[in-house]
Amino acid sequence: MAGRADMSDRRIVRKFRRRKLQRFSHISSIEEPLGQPKKKRRSSSTETTEDKKGRGDSISIQVFPPELLYYIISFLPVKDVVALGQTCRYFYEVCDSEGVWQRICRRLSPRLRDENSGGSRPWKRSAILNYTKGLYFQMFSGRRHFVSKTVAPLLSHGYRKFLPTKDHVFILDYNGTLFFLKNALVSSTMGHIQWRRACRYMVLCRSAKDFATDPRSDTVYRKYLYVLATREQPVTAAVGRSEGSSPAGSGRLCDCVEVYLQSSGQRVFKMTFHFSMKFKQIVLVGQETERSLLLLTEEGKIYSLVVNETQLDQPRSYTVQLALRKVSKCLPHISVRNMHSNQSSAVYLTDEGTVYFEVHSPGVYRDLFGTLHAFDPLDQQMPLALSLPAKVLSCALGYNHLGLVDEFGRIFMQGNNRYGQLGTGDKIDRGEPAQVHYLKCPIDLCCGLNHTLVLSQSGDFSKDLMGCGCGAGGRLPGWPKGSASFVRLHTKVPPCARRICSTRECLYMLSSHDIEEVPAYRELPASKAGVAPSDTEAMAARACEEYLSQLHKCPTLEGRMAKMKEAVGSMPLMTFQKDFFWEALDMIQRAAEIQEAPAPS
Repeated sequence: MAGRADMSDRRIVRKFRRRKLQRFSHISSIEEPLGQPKKKRRSSSTETTEDKKGRGDSISIQVFPPELLYYIISFLPVKDVVALGQTCRYFYEVCDSEGVWQRICRRLSPRLRDENSGGSRPWKRSAILNYTKGLYFQMFSGRRHFVSKTVAPLLSHGYRKFLPTKDHVFILDYNGTLFFLKNALVSSTMGHIQWRRACRYMVLCRSAKDFATDPRSDTVYRKYLYVLATREQPVTAAVGRSEGSSPAGSGRLCDCVEVYLQSSGQRVFKMTFHFSMKFKQIVLVGQETERSLLLLTEEGKIYSLVVNETQLDQPRSYTVQLALRKVSKCLPHISVRNMHSNQSSAVYLTDEGTVYFEVHSPGVYRDLFGTLHAFDPLDQQMPLALSLPAKVLSCALGYNHLGLVDEFGRIFMQGNNRYGQLGTGDKIDRGEPAQVHYLKCPIDLCCGLNHTLVLSQSGDFSKDLMGCGCGAGGRLPGWPKGSASFVRLHTKVPPCARRICSTRECLYMLSSHDIEEVPAYRELPASKAGVAPSDTEAMAARACEEYLSQLHKCPTLEGRMAKMKEAVGSMPLMTFQKDFFWEALDMIQRAAEIQEAPAPS
């Protein structure tokens, strides 16, 4: 019986093999032209590569039509498409084509089928903008300190700017759409009701150019949101005939400022300007009863108007006067590139890279410049020039201190240094810009109430968040006692983070990568390197001696460890080297605390 079973099994196997050969025998007949005899196969020793390709033994992906490759690659995640393009030159050309990125963009953002971001690579830029967009935050209060992500509006086209207010967050995308991210009560996985930040969204307005709110770091004062937008206004018959413009009934685009309540998103006020006035930026200065709106035109001129916020919720109409700011009157030849403001000061950056100050409070003036010599209380709009050896590219303005970044990536700090918010390693005020030598080429700079944050690029293509100043309230995660030097904060930074913002309650990080942004910094020439190597070594030696003297004065181990961490942060070391020393010091401190702890009875 066993022999018969073996014979039947063998018959079944042979029958299956014959059927398999019959099933695939038609492939060779299709490959060869009809009506021609089949070619006689050569021996394996004389078989050529063309014969192998004809038999289908090896098929190159290059024979696939481009449309088929675009279709296949478009289903890969964006990071895998980028990785595939780094394998060889052929895949680099395929993965870099606009056909692939158009399909990816349609998959990521179906509503962007008929529009793009402009530039030389519109579809690739759109796809990467929407793939990397995200707003992350870390709460300072509570037991659990971790980075969370807000809701991502499906209609948004990347993230360009954001502002947190008292209750909510507002985000502006690259299409000019302003989104209103609301806090709300939602149900958790355990069935409980919990309060979540920025978990729902709605469209506040469209065709927005810029928006601003109260410049103070405390979000309690941010009651209203001012939006600079473009609206179509109807043209009356009389105006159309007098100005020789479009006929009556048609509309033309005019810039306006709309004021919204941050709590509900309701519009309470609107100011419309003449159609010849075109603005690109808006900032606020002053108190609620005398709020000054600074408007920057496309030609680089600054206009201002004053409103009373306490009367905005009253239903009435009145006329406000738009006047040219004194910095544009006194210096008509300069063109302002952007503005920064605080409650009692404003900073103007020109196209040439010069910086002009406008200070309205004697106390802030003394903190920034160390003297009241040139302060005129009767002429507070008089611009004051700041002297720097190179062109300034970006600026960050706090309440009483300032941060500047020049074209070579050098960071300069000025102002009050009571809490060490200048990052110079000490707590001595600076009346002039002082360079932070151990930190260069920042991605973003943020000056808070009495602390400073710097978003920097590390060597392994990741990003680090550095901070200095007061650490009270958790505003410097991992450093509750603060630091007079920039130290690495204990927070996870998104790989495509580009903007940071810190309030009293929360730390925000905006992520959105734009391929059209070119590297802004240049290499520092040897002639402008500043001090000689010998002078640099002497300065470093003096700093080490100063830290040693401060270590001798510290009576406790905890104080010495904190001072040693501060010294490591001020040294020009690599990021991983600083992390190593900081972690080693933490281990030593924990071991010493365990040894000093009393034995249990």
